[in-house]
Amino acid sequence: MSIKSSLVKIAIKLTPNMLIVWVSNLILKGIAELTKFNFDVDARKIYVETRLYGEADTIEVCLEDFAIFNDGESYRFIIHHAKSDRPWLNNLLSRITGKAWKIPAIPQFAMQLEIIAELFKAKPTALEKIE
Repeated sequence: MSIKSSLVKIAIKLTPNMLIVWVSNLILKGIAELTKFNFDVDARKIYVETRLYGEADTIEVCLEDFAIFNDGESYRFIIHHAKSDRPWLNNLLSRITGKAWKIPAIPQFAMQLEIIAELFKAKPTALEKIE
């Protein structure tokens, strides 16, 4: 792992979850409220609890085992496991998990994407699971 990707990993680990919740709630004002957030960069797990605007109950979403890889032509993003406490959202998540989604190439962000891809590179066994 390069020094740059190691620094990004440290920055992610040191960023307080409450700061992420606060900034997200500023951006999502009038749409949703982020109530809980946890990102384990080593285990590649993201847990989010949010309340949609006007709703009483929260929605939980957990993403696990995600990666970014280069297939030779472009970078791709894949989520191997995703679950929610809502059946309709589980149905939606089942349609996107296990598929490699192309990340549009933006020349200005090529270096940043390369660093993020190094940080979240796919494990060799994970690449075999791609449909």
